[in-house]
Amino acid sequence: MNRILVAEDETRIAQFVQKGLRAHGFVPTVVPDGESALQHAISDEFDLMVLDIGLPGIDGLEVLSRLRDVGSTLPVIILTARDSIADRVTGLEGGADDYMSKPFGFEELLVRIRLRLRDPARATDGGVLERGGLRLDTAAHRVTVDGRDVDLSAREFALAEVFLRHPGQVLSREQLLSRVWGYDFDPGSNVVDVYVRYLRKKVGGQRIETVRGSGYRLP
Repeated sequence: MNRILVAEDETRIAQFVQKGLRAHGFVPTVVPDGESALQHAISDEFDLMVLDIGLPGIDGLEVLSRLRDVGSTLPVIILTARDSIADRVTGLEGGADDYMSKPFGFEELLVRIRLRLRDPARATDGGVLERGGLRLDTAAHRVTVDGRDVDLSAREFALAEVFLRHPGQVLSREQLLSRVWGYDFDPGSNVVDVYVRYLRKKVGGQRIETVRGSGYRLP
C-alpha cells in the first residue's frame, strides 16, 4: 500500500482527504505545518505528498523548494486556495508535479494521485473497473468502450469512476457533487447534469440512466 503525506493545516480538509485515502487503500499521514511536512517528506518513507501552500511556519512553496534542493524526487501535488496563473506557474516551476485549487473533489484528487503513482515501481492497486462494455483502468488512466479508447477529462474520468464503483446504485446529485467536485461546491449548481451529458456523449447515453427525482445510475 502506498503511503501518502498530507500537509494541510485546515482540520476539516485534512480529515476529508485522510478519510478518502484510507477508503481507497492508501496509508495517509497528516501534518499541520511546514516544518513537519519537510521533515516527513525527506524521510523517504512516503510515495507522494499532497501539499497545501498556506502552511504555518514554512509555507508550502518553501517546503517544496527545500525538498528539491536536497535532491528528493517525491511526487508532490499542490492543493491550495491560491488559483491564479502566477501561483500555478510558481508551484509547477518550483518542482510540483501537479496543482489543484480548492474547493476540490476527492475523486479528481484520487485520479491525480494515481496518475503520479502509475510508475510500476510505485503503482497502486486501484485495478480495473468494468461494466457493460465500459472499462476503466485507474492506474493507467485509460477508458475503453466496447474495446475502443475514449478520451475523458479528469472530471469525466472521476465521474465515470464513481459510477463504476457503485454499479446499480442510484447516486444523487449531492453525492456526485461531493465526490467529484468537492466538499463545499455550490449544491445549486447544474454542473453534475452538464458533466453527465458530456460523459454520455463519450461512453453512450444508455450507460447512465436518469432516475427521475433521485439522480443517476449505472445499470
